[in-house]
Amino acid sequence: MAFSRPGIPVDTPGSAERKILTVSQLTREIKACIEGRFGQVWVEGEISGLKLHHSGHIYFSLKDENAVLKAAFFSRHNQGLKFQLADGLKVICAGKISLYEPRGDYQLYVERIEPQGLGALQLAFEQLKARLAQEGLFDSGRKRAIPPYPRKVGIVTSPTGAALRDILNIVNRRFAGIHILIYPVRVQGPGACDEIARGIEDLNTFQDIDVLIVGRGGGSLEDLWAFNEETVARAIFRSRIPVISAVGHEVDWTIADFVADLRAPTPSAAAELVSKSREELENRLKNLSERARNGMRNLYAAKREELENLTGSYAFKQPLFLVEQWSQRLDELLRQLCNYVKNIRAQKENVFKHVAGKLEALSPLAILARGYSLTFDGEGKLIKNAAAVKRGDRLVTRLSQGSLESEVISKKEEKGK
Repeated sequence: MAFSRPGIPVDTPGSAERKILTVSQLTREIKACIEGRFGQVWVEGEISGLKLHHSGHIYFSLKDENAVLKAAFFSRHNQGLKFQLADGLKVICAGKISLYEPRGDYQLYVERIEPQGLGALQLAFEQLKARLAQEGLFDSGRKRAIPPYPRKVGIVTSPTGAALRDILNIVNRRFAGIHILIYPVRVQGPGACDEIARGIEDLNTFQDIDVLIVGRGGGSLEDLWAFNEETVARAIFRSRIPVISAVGHEVDWTIADFVADLRAPTPSAAAELVSKSREELENRLKNLSERARNGMRNLYAAKREELENLTGSYAFKQPLFLVEQWSQRLDELLRQLCNYVKNIRAQKENVFKHVAGKLEALSPLAILARGYSLTFDGEGKLIKNAAAVKRGDRLVTRLSQGSLESEVISKKEEKGK
């Protein structure tokens, strides 16, 4: 049995007519069959072999347990993609099936893609949160304290939103002296994130702003999404001015909340943080003033008592007598010092005499004093043996007192010595 597309002849055994197609012709016919059979399709699978081309096109494969389907996601369709694609991510793709003629591969041309089991925005939120946390944008060590009494507050929000009205009402009611500088921006929709980031950067050019409030009222995840954009997160991170994030309601959390120096659960709460109650401040000043007065009174009483004790002491009553006592003590110390020096000198003299006596006992001059003499030859060498001289040598004999010169007439040597 032979199958053919209507209008395309197919050879059968015994047929005299044979139609030969080129590869391109056959490929186009197959492409037409596929595109005619399948229109818009939804396909679920796991991403594999993801490739991001510098042109902006994304190429990957969808696979399940039994098959693999190639896919192309062109830049004109992926510009609005909120989350990041990755190998192993399970997704649902919408697009058209067609044939890529140069290689003869059929593939899915993706026009829309969603994460399977998790919303695209929620997945994008989790991906960006994990990446920025790894970079250290959420570290508590880099967060700065909010000034307790700011004089000028910058606000980045919508000029027509309820959030701004709430902030202004609370600030005026609690402490009307605060200077408010409003930077109007869009807080949702295309381009809102760029306006918010630019507002933060522009307000940082002012040198006298003490704190920034960045936020808006409540809404859906889509409504709040501008505050989940990386552009806003990095603008808050770079801000030299402390930033309070006040986005949505208490249950709403955005990326801006994690990066900001302080998260306020609502814009109204942010207003209360930057505007301390005037009554509260006045009470605090009264308490501090009373504590200062009490402290001064206690210090005055303590110093007065100390002064009275000093004026009643013996030193103030008899100052000259105290000086005389110290003068007498000084005389005693001088006498003790003189006696100490005398004793030291006597001890050192005794030691010196003892050592000098020992040296004198060992001196050759002491031996001469006992009747001995020393004889030297003409060259001054000491004569110890009669064999060292001969008849006619002139000798010098050293006595205890004076010396004698003599000439050898004869000598007598003692053998064995």
